[in-house]
Amino acid sequence: MIKLKRVMAATDFSECSDHALRYACEFAEAFGAELHLVNITEPPAAAYSEFGIGYVGVDQLNDDLKAGAEAKLETLPSSPWKEKLNVVRKAILGSTFVELVQYAKSEDIDLIVMGTHGRGAIAHMLMGSTAEKVVRKAPCPVLTVRPTDHEFVMP
Repeated sequence: MIKLKRVMAATDFSECSDHALRYACEFAEAFGAELHLVNITEPPAAAYSEFGIGYVGVDQLNDDLKAGAEAKLETLPSSPWKEKLNVVRKAILGSTFVELVQYAKSEDIDLIVMGTHGRGAIAHMLMGSTAEKVVRKAPCPVLTVRPTDHEFVMP
């Protein structure tokens, strides 16, 4: 039998990741698992010069980005899960897929749940897919949820 002890929900605060969060909450509740809410914010490239030296306020900018993400994470998940689940929240600055995979390894995550935007083939080819990279490198199963997927229906 599969036993999930730690479920990670990756969120970028979009509607797509909110939809995936519902799945993560359902899994965490069904298995009595700890829910890890993780947001990765990539610092804007404009904050760094082409010579690799940041402008004077880069540390403050990074602190502000992280503080904003932490504040948003505190609002998740919505009721009734907020009261039902044991939630660990983490805001990280860095490369999204690298940080998600590292967090999953370091925290011994059993399942990663994340949304996928379902971009077209050309956009996917040009930009790549964070979800695809996580699926390839993650140390555990990854459930990707499209915003138009089926809803949970109680029998």
